[in-house]
Amino acid sequence: MASQQNSAREAAGGNPVASRRSPIRRLQRHASRRVVTGFLLLVPLGITVWVSYFVFSVMDGVFRGEDGILRFMVRDRPWDFWGVGVVITLFLLYITGAFLAGKRVRRWEDALLSKIPIFGSIYSVSRQSIDALSSSTGQHFSRVVFVDWPRPGTKALGFVTGHLHGGLSGGVPMVVVYIPTVPNPTSGMLTWVPEDDVINTDITVEDAMKTVFSGGIVLPDEVTTAGIAALTPPGGTA
Repeated sequence: MASQQNSAREAAGGNPVASRRSPIRRLQRHASRRVVTGFLLLVPLGITVWVSYFVFSVMDGVFRGEDGILRFMVRDRPWDFWGVGVVITLFLLYITGAFLAGKRVRRWEDALLSKIPIFGSIYSVSRQSIDALSSSTGQHFSRVVFVDWPRPGTKALGFVTGHLHGGLSGGVPMVVVYIPTVPNPTSGMLTWVPEDDVINTDITVEDAMKTVFSGGIVLPDEVTTAGIAALTPPGGTA
């Protein structure tokens, strides 16, 4: 009988201990959410600032540092300020692009540097990578597709990096698709897929890279493909 009365009082007035804890828990949850939100906002900004500062410091040190190339021309002069190395670097890049660009210079550079042992291999790989990223033909790393990987029925996001117009041994035309590893796109799988088996998308390379880096957390608002009407509804949630 006494227990029934206690239950009735608790039902009517609530548990005093639970009532005291409830505001504290709400405050803890509120503070935790705000801290996590601040972390997600500030960490990318902090990383961007740190990387930019590091790159600027290295570029400045090459010309203005204690062992800098132009230290004797910069130190204790009116133009001796932090960041002058960046200005010099940009100026040199402009001069190189304005006066040393062209097929003739490119052929001379390839013929000279590619024949140096060890160094030539590094140069060739670097040159091919730069050409792939800067190609204006739209055939290198500039087309986002879906392919059946690792088994039929499972779609994997990939980048078209090349074409085999004659196919394998004169077969159907094929495309070379690079499937990046999440969240590190510098490693992945390379597969040859028939052109008809590739699902073309309207996803930009930038949006696809964001998806890879975030492990699928950051998704395009909408994906339109030739074979799938919409993989992602508006709002970016699967």
